[in-house]
Amino acid sequence: MDISEVVVAVLAAVLVVLLALVYRRVRLLRSGGVHVAMRVRVDDSGKGWHLGVGRYQGDEFAWFRALSLRAGPDRLIAREGLEIASRREPERGETPNMPAGSRVLRFDPPAATGITPFELAMSPDALTGFLSWLESAPPGRRLPWAS
Repeated sequence: MDISEVVVAVLAAVLVVLLALVYRRVRLLRSGGVHVAMRVRVDDSGKGWHLGVGRYQGDEFAWFRALSLRAGPDRLIAREGLEIASRREPERGETPNMPAGSRVLRFDPPAATGITPFELAMSPDALTGFLSWLESAPPGRRLPWAS
């Protein structure tokens, strides 16, 4: 096997992976997804943001990391008991890893749930939809005020 054949095979494999990533992202966006950045390591460094696609699935918000071949969501966020701890504008160093014009929401889930604090960043349009979803509930169920 010649070195050029190996290079062509490696390039073809890389191209297939890239096409799979693009196809997955387009499929998620066309099925009602919105661009959302998530950070699960909440600190003052501004690092740790990952761009992805969020999609509403009933009482859960499914988040899919943009550069992942995982078939299912990378994180499921249940609406029940979810409250916004704070809102802020992104800092200058954070904006390259977020959708344009993003606002940052911080969530501090109760310790009993075992979920660590996390932040979501989304555009104003996506934020409006997210807040509507968060504050709504089926008849007969009560949810705490989200903001």
